[in-house]
Amino acid sequence: MLLIATLLFPALMVFAAFSDLFTMAISNLVSIALAAAFFALAAALGLPLKEIGLHATCGLCVLILTFLFFSRGWIGGGDAKLASATALWIGFDHLADYGLIAALLGGALTLAILAVRRWPLPGFLARQQWIARLHDRQSGVPYGIALALAGLILYPETQIWLCAASG
Repeated sequence: MLLIATLLFPALMVFAAFSDLFTMAISNLVSIALAAAFFALAAALGLPLKEIGLHATCGLCVLILTFLFFSRGWIGGGDAKLASATALWIGFDHLADYGLIAALLGGALTLAILAVRRWPLPGFLARQQWIARLHDRQSGVPYGIALALAGLILYPETQIWLCAASG
């Protein structure tokens, strides 16, 4: 179980971050895989049903909030689903920290991208489609990077990780 807990969540988060960086999209399959993996691992580790329910409620609350953000055009749909799937793993215990860390990282990422967009893009970089898209002032910011990094930072403190590591 420890191997699965060690590799699965981080691998999916890294995949989501790179996917958002290169394509400005996060596949629904990533969020579905995160949710399915959480429930499978929680059951395999013997987490109490009440605890699993609290984590599910946390994910649902974040899904509702982030889809409000999505409906207002503040974040992308993939970001909303990734944040809620991450909240499922993080739980209410670390949700405020997750929001704060993701906001700080996302703000720093946004400021960095906006600063770089003010410079002309060298021709050899402009030929790279994903770099040209990142540099385009009309394009969004791959906020999934900040969401994934915040989740990775907090993951070693989560109940599911601690349970896997102790057993």
